Amino acid sequence: MNKTLKTILEVILFLGIIGLVFAIYSSIMKPVNFDKQTEQRSKVAIQRLKDIRTLQVAFKSINGKFTADVDSLKDFYENGKMKIIMQVGSEDDSLAVAHTAAVKKASKSKLSGTDLYAMYLAGDTKLVFSVENEIAVKDTLFNGREDFAIDSLKTIPFSGGEPIQMDAEVRMVSGVQVPLFEARIPYKLLLKGMDNQLRINLDAKMRKMNRYEGLQVGSITAPNNNAGNWE
Repeated sequence: MNKTLKTILEVILFLGIIGLVFAIYSSIMKPVNFDKQTEQRSKVAIQRLKDIRTLQVAFKSINGKFTADVDSLKDFYENGKMKIIMQVGSEDDSLAVAHTAAVKKASKSKLSGTDLYAMYLAGDTKLVFSVENEIAVKDTLFNGREDFAIDSLKTIPFSGGEPIQMDAEVRMVSGVQVPLFEARIPYKLLLKGMDNQLRINLDAKMRKMNRYEGLQVGSITAPNNNAGNWE
């Protein structure tokens, strides 16, 4: 074997070894990277489902039931109002409690929380009372959350615009009519564009554990107090 041929064979062998090492490394890192990216996408999806749950619970407190329509949640957020109980002063402040009692006694008519609130706004800051007020939903929920965007709740993140899957109904549970809802984000859509075989394996793993193949909050078939399956 001449020197040139030997050199060529050595180069081919060296490149083959490099290729083999790279193939082994890639096969090891593929599931690692898949798990890492799944975790990153799931974090975004979980926050979206939590936000839907927060809106659903508030929606039910006003309407007596949940909704299966994300647009209804959006309208509720942008235009709805919620009743809140505002506590002014402290029952532990004996002087303020005595002052409030004296004010009520001196009044010729029974003072409501609204009346006391008007007096408080007029300058009597030593009153103790609670009053029910209406406040815009958007001024209450997610207040100060710079990352919150109501329009984003419609879609599954990283899916290319696929809609959130959501259902709501009223079912008989232990002899009582109970409003229920669920919102779902299947891995098939959340992990779109990632390794499909590893995603199929993940779905199979979830089915084997009798769990939903994705992320879900609430349930219309098995009431769970609106828990998420990641909790």
